Amino acid sequence: MLLWRTHKNSILLSLTCIVFYMSFAYDLERTDFIKLFTLYTALFFLFYKLIKFSKQDVRLLTWISFGFRAVFILAIPNMSQDFYRFIWDGRMLLEGFNPYLYTPESLLSIGRLPVAQAQELFEGMGQLNASHFTNYPPLSQLCYAIAGIFTSKSILGSVIVLRLVIIAADFGTLYFGKKLLAHLNKPKHLIFWYILNPFIIIELTGNLHFEGVMIFFLVWSLYLLHLGKWQWAAVIFGLSVSVKLIPLLFLPLFWQWFISKGSMTTSSTGSMTTSSKPSKPNGSVISNVGKKSHNWIPAYAGMTRLGIFYTIIGLVNLLLFAPFYSFQFLNNYAETVALWFNNFEFNASLYYIAREIGYLFRGFNEIAIIGKISAVLVFVFIVIIAFKRKNKSMQQLITAMMFALAFYYFTATTVHPWYIATLLGLSIFTKYKFPLVWSFVIVLSYLAYFNINGTGKAENLWIIAIEYAVVYGVFIYEICLQPYSKANTKWSL
Repeated sequence: MLLWRTHKNSILLSLTCIVFYMSFAYDLERTDFIKLFTLYTALFFLFYKLIKFSKQDVRLLTWISFGFRAVFILAIPNMSQDFYRFIWDGRMLLEGFNPYLYTPESLLSIGRLPVAQAQELFEGMGQLNASHFTNYPPLSQLCYAIAGIFTSKSILGSVIVLRLVIIAADFGTLYFGKKLLAHLNKPKHLIFWYILNPFIIIELTGNLHFEGVMIFFLVWSLYLLHLGKWQWAAVIFGLSVSVKLIPLLFLPLFWQWFISKGSMTTSSTGSMTTSSKPSKPNGSVISNVGKKSHNWIPAYAGMTRLGIFYTIIGLVNLLLFAPFYSFQFLNNYAETVALWFNNFEFNASLYYIAREIGYLFRGFNEIAIIGKISAVLVFVFIVIIAFKRKNKSMQQLITAMMFALAFYYFTATTVHPWYIATLLGLSIFTKYKFPLVWSFVIVLSYLAYFNINGTGKAENLWIIAIEYAVVYGVFIYEICLQPYSKANTKWSL
């Protein structure tokens, strides 16, 4: 009777969510912020209740998660224009063009229509996107090309194919995420704080951002690394980088995993495993009986493995980028990536404070200088936590990744909502909840579209301040206050 009541509650909540998701997918303009915020808040509350009611029934939560995604199958994304550029790049590739060498604006300005529905795609992506070279790495380009193979003359058809790719990646994240949680002695249902999260469903499945594919490869790589299959972990990590470049931030953090004594053992087969014994899904410990192992490996052996690990990642990306290589490509790609540090600004926190200081003392926007300083600060911070913080266990390593990425976003000039997906995905394997809170309050950044008048975004800095006040408040509580409330020992990063 209790089980039936629980399932009944979950079904009722799910049906309500489906109605809200349908409204979100098919009857919402991003400029209608009041409706957007109301729907999003309701969905977030229902998502929280669903996990609380059904966290013991992983199968039910799985069906619900992908049932919600199915609602978006036939929907044209209404919160982002980026998918038009995805389709453009994929069709360019199939027509024999190198998408890294041409901007849509440059081609249309001379009357060239290189792909089907070129004018419609150009107008859909917007002038800002169309005037810059593409920055999407080669594996993302392959996904865009797959959409073009199946539907070369239908925007909706291409959207459906891209959406199915992202949903398939979510299946992979769910599969390997549950396995990694089990090996870390954590409940499997924690993965649904990512998979079932309205933020993930809307931004990835709904708006077609390929962070979901990158996160799939990242989680898969971490799972393989935990098992000691570090060569294959490097290959899969390389694929993650070739979807989105953001995992490059994490490379220095593998130092202690490979180098430190006690972080790995060497089995009689020559494979490398963590010194802690992984657990089976039911919580029992997997036995290592019959395997000869050492408690530590020499530092030079760890250095060799680390070097090979980095080399494999580099080779994977060199092979994937090779078909596009030219000096013009290198120049265009570097120029485009630099825009995120020197030109673009959206939903920032510490950068906006630094910008106001620049206005006060210099009288103009110092984004070019601030962006370079932020990049240096991020590098220094990552190096510090790579060498000074304990990153020997998988949970410590993932926590270090989460802190590195959080620091990057705290100092970045541009933080689009979908960027937070990676931070949320990593947090599932840690004890920290501030990324989950951020995945809710990030919706406030869409207020920039509320009074849009065709000339660009008009951010309300008071709203941005509220967003970050909540995020920083939870962050500071979890780091500085929560440890003291549970123990008298001092906590440190």
